[in-house]
Amino acid sequence: MSNEKNKKEMVDDYVDYMDIDAISDEIIDLLKHKRYAAVRNRLTETNVVDIAETLENINEELGLDKTILTFRLLPKDVSVEVFAYIGEDEQVEIIHGITQHEIDYIIDELAFDDMIDLLEELPANLVDKILLNTSKEERKLINTFLNYPENSAGSLMTIDYIDVKETLTAKQALAHIKEVGLDSETVYTVYVMDGKRKLKGVVSLRSLVLADDDTLVSELMHTDVMSVPVTMDQEMVSNIFKRYGLLAMPVVDREDRLVGMITVDDIFDIIEDETTEDIQLMAGVTGAGDDEYLDMSVLKHVRTRLPWLFILMCSYMITGAIITKFQDMLSQVIALVSYMPLLMGTGGNSGSQSATLIIRGLSTGEVDLKDFPKVAWKEIRISLCVGACLSVLNFLRVIFIDGNSASVALTICVAMLIIVVIAKTIGGLLPMAAKAVGIDPALMAGPVVSSLTDMFSLAIYFLCATMILGI
Repeated sequence: MSNEKNKKEMVDDYVDYMDIDAISDEIIDLLKHKRYAAVRNRLTETNVVDIAETLENINEELGLDKTILTFRLLPKDVSVEVFAYIGEDEQVEIIHGITQHEIDYIIDELAFDDMIDLLEELPANLVDKILLNTSKEERKLINTFLNYPENSAGSLMTIDYIDVKETLTAKQALAHIKEVGLDSETVYTVYVMDGKRKLKGVVSLRSLVLADDDTLVSELMHTDVMSVPVTMDQEMVSNIFKRYGLLAMPVVDREDRLVGMITVDDIFDIIEDETTEDIQLMAGVTGAGDDEYLDMSVLKHVRTRLPWLFILMCSYMITGAIITKFQDMLSQVIALVSYMPLLMGTGGNSGSQSATLIIRGLSTGEVDLKDFPKVAWKEIRISLCVGACLSVLNFLRVIFIDGNSASVALTICVAMLIIVVIAKTIGGLLPMAAKAVGIDPALMAGPVVSSLTDMFSLAIYFLCATMILGI
């Protein structure tokens, strides 16, 4: 019983520790009462990620002056780590508010990939200010990274990796790791190169530690190392990480020379960004980027939402035109009107189901473009089964519950079967067709599929009514 109680207390303590709002409120209260020593002590007990969020909360509650003051209260080494985690807007504001000496220290201590990410988002005048005291060699290297295509492996990678020559012994390699490891992204993966900096293999820290001192690195390394070209799209890179469960991966140029390394923590950000983008596209929102909902202005929200809403509105004009064309039929058999939402909704839902599953399959690599015939055949079979079940249920409902004639029930059920088959086929194949022509498949989900299936649903419904009811 005592052990269970202790476990509960530990969980409660952890939950309290992770209560960011409580930490922020406490620090804000201390700042209001000018208890700066207590602020510093409380911050030193807090995780750097939580400090970064706390700074953003302070900026909202107390303004920029208090934010910069709090940032300056942090120990120098902690302030650099915190700076890497705070939002881009806060980074810009802090850069504006601190001295050149403080800027130089942050840039010197900041991880290279984090520095590149920062420079990519800053205006040109601030970039010049930040790079004021950097050497020509470092500026040249920075410019090289900034010129890599956006969303490429080159824009993700870091140069803070460990490399050794294949001619070194295990003892010499370990001595080298001890020398440079403190400034490296990771010490667990070591890349092996020849004299021309071409990637030859990879060796783990574990292998080096357990090997005899005189064992050559060439005897310990794995030559079947997986690498990516510097121009590869970041989404493809993330898929490779997910597929093979990698923690790090080397990046090479056209001559197979090692130029950088991508670590799994960078991939987490990419996965989040790609997922966010897909969700936005599926909702018909374009151009939102990485901006958070509350940070976006009203006008930007309008710009990101309006285009697709306009396009979809135009598609519904076509739907309205279809209804107008068959209004004489509807006036003769009023019962048909009440079933229009049922058929349109079922068609849209059926198409969205298939589209969502295929889009996920494409993003995870489970489904490829070469699977087009397989997907088509499977969706047709699924839709026939689903459509038949729904049609039988609605046939019974229309006759026994709604009290309509068998001919009306047959019209609705035949239409439903055809609609479900077409909707699921469209939903399954449209994302694949989009990918084939270079369009993001996520764009083919949600509103787009629903709009298309609505048009098809009404056209099929009225054609079935014409043929079965003879009107």
